[in-house]
Amino acid sequence: QFDVELIAPIAMEDGLRFAIREGGRTVGAGVVSKINE
Repeated sequence: QFDVELIAPIAMEDGLRFAIREGGRTVGAGVVSKINE
Protein backbone atom coordinates (compact mmCIF):
# COMPACT_ATOMS: atom_id res chain seq x y z
CA GLN A 1 0.00 0.00 0.00
CA PHE A 2 1.29 3.45 -0.87
CA ASP A 3 0.18 6.98 -1.67
CA VAL A 4 1.13 8.65 -4.96
CA GLU A 5 1.11 12.35 -5.82
CA LEU A 6 0.87 12.95 -9.56
CA ILE A 7 2.81 15.68 -11.37
CA ALA A 8 -0.21 16.62 -13.51
CA PRO A 9 -3.92 16.23 -12.76
CA ILE A 10 -5.66 13.26 -14.37
CA ALA A 11 -9.18 11.84 -14.16
CA MET A 12 -9.20 8.70 -11.99
CA GLU A 13 -11.74 6.49 -10.30
CA ASP A 14 -11.66 3.43 -8.07
CA GLY A 15 -10.98 0.26 -10.03
CA LEU A 16 -8.82 1.98 -12.67
CA ARG A 17 -5.87 -0.16 -13.78
CA PHE A 18 -2.51 1.57 -14.18
CA ALA A 19 1.10 0.86 -15.13
CA ILE A 20 4.26 2.48 -13.77
CA ARG A 21 6.91 2.94 -16.45
CA GLU A 22 10.52 4.05 -16.22
CA GLY A 23 12.76 4.44 -19.24
CA GLY A 24 10.24 2.73 -21.52
CA ARG A 25 10.00 -0.37 -19.30
CA THR A 26 7.06 -1.35 -17.12
CA VAL A 27 8.31 -1.56 -13.53
CA GLY A 28 4.95 -1.92 -11.79
CA ALA A 29 1.20 -2.21 -12.29
CA GLY A 30 -1.88 -2.14 -10.14
CA VAL A 31 -5.46 -1.07 -9.53
CA VAL A 32 -6.66 2.14 -7.85
CA SER A 33 -8.44 1.06 -4.67
CA LYS A 34 -9.13 4.43 -3.02
CA ILE A 35 -8.91 8.10 -4.01
CA ASN A 36 -7.55 10.46 -1.32
CA GLU A 37 -8.34 14.09 -2.06
